[in-house]
Amino acid sequence: MLALLFFPVTFFVFGWYSHPDCDCKQENKIEPLPQKKKISLLSKIKKNKVLNVVLLNAPSTYYIGTDGKQGFEYDLLKAYADYLKVDLNITAAHTTKEAIELSKSDDIHITSAALAKTPLREKTFNFGPSYFEVQEQVVCHRGMLNSKKFPRDVEDLTGLNITVGSETSYSETIQALQNDGFDINVTYTDERSTEELLAQVASHEIDCTIADSNIYAINLRYFTEIALAFSISGREQLAWVVPKAAEELEKDMYSWLNVYNQSGKMAQLKDHYYSYVLFFDYYNTKMFYKRIKSRLNKYETYFQKAGKSYNIPWTLLASIAYQESHWNPSAKSFTGVRGIMMLTNHTAKLLGVNNRLDPKESIIGGTRHIKGMIKLVPKEVEGENRLQFALAAYNIGMGHIYDAQKLATKLGYNQNVWSDLKKVLPLLSEKKYYQTLKYGYARGSEPVRYVESIYNYRNILENHIDESDTEEISGLSKHEADEDDNEPSASSR
Repeated sequence: MLALLFFPVTFFVFGWYSHPDCDCKQENKIEPLPQKKKISLLSKIKKNKVLNVVLLNAPSTYYIGTDGKQGFEYDLLKAYADYLKVDLNITAAHTTKEAIELSKSDDIHITSAALAKTPLREKTFNFGPSYFEVQEQVVCHRGMLNSKKFPRDVEDLTGLNITVGSETSYSETIQALQNDGFDINVTYTDERSTEELLAQVASHEIDCTIADSNIYAINLRYFTEIALAFSISGREQLAWVVPKAAEELEKDMYSWLNVYNQSGKMAQLKDHYYSYVLFFDYYNTKMFYKRIKSRLNKYETYFQKAGKSYNIPWTLLASIAYQESHWNPSAKSFTGVRGIMMLTNHTAKLLGVNNRLDPKESIIGGTRHIKGMIKLVPKEVEGENRLQFALAAYNIGMGHIYDAQKLATKLGYNQNVWSDLKKVLPLLSEKKYYQTLKYGYARGSEPVRYVESIYNYRNILENHIDESDTEEISGLSKHEADEDDNEPSASSR
């Protein structure tokens, strides 16, 4: 009986609520609460005008140099922050483990610590776009090269004193090898960065460590007693770590990095930090460190005053002088150029230098010469490129630089950036190219080596100044010391 009553009542009620003349539905309707639209992390960054990043404090990533904040990953992040039109707020970390811990903060938007995208890390962290490719390399003390202890493969690591940073891609690699049965005794440290471990290898406190190929390449100039043993991993991608709920930020980063790559700016950045590592010379670098201590202090004040007067970094001027004369004020070449800046007699007269053998006069004259070259560089050449063009012109003459620019345009290169121009300059010695150019033949490879060498010396010098407590490079034999006092002059003019 109840069932028979249920169906008529149900249809009645339904019909009542559905009747067009009845406003009962409106009276009884429960309105849903308005949903708050979630603001994306990218929108918050733009609104607050701040990009909060963790950066590893190391030569390969971020450090404070004589020209302020610099480093490959710093420059890359600064470029992205500038693109977003926000300030870059940096929290410095001193080890990979510390950087990873800091990345867990809700306030951090990007963590940049030369972190490789390893399978284990990808289970824990959310990686953004890859920006660099590296290999892990076993690096050992150079003094082991002539002994049976110097490792050539993984099996040779048995019995060696090896230390790597904990919670790094290197520790993952070692643990994987140990799981595969390799007998490797490794100490893991939370206290020391990869660079600090390389310093311990250089002083032979430990036999070996592991470092990414880019970190080894940069630090080879600072720690001349380290040597590459072998690569212990395949190619790995370095990438930034971003929060997991940051889809819009990730998409924006991928899009920006793609444009940055295609514009050639990434190639320029890599060229700026890594090109001169190809010019590393073990003996010359050791001698450079020695001469910083034995010679530079006599002329450092002259370089500083000239640099201040003409608004050129004094470390650059000192590096030019070293490339020219090894800081020898009495240097002379077979072509007749003389002095610490190796000026020709004609150039010296134009610059008002009466005595080329007077280091003060020579340094001021050479600085004026460089300043004049900078002014002659076309206005379309901007930033650091202007200085590199001027140095090349100081070596080879501005006319050949103009020729190289024309040739660069003809060959499809950017005539206003050094990373492209240095590809073209060597072609000035080939007849099929120079015969069509105004200034003709030139040894175009020479200014390329010249500029790269100067930048290498400058980088070493500035690092030496910043790290004044760096241990003295040892191991010069008596024969090498004697050679230092009786060296031949070096000059390009």
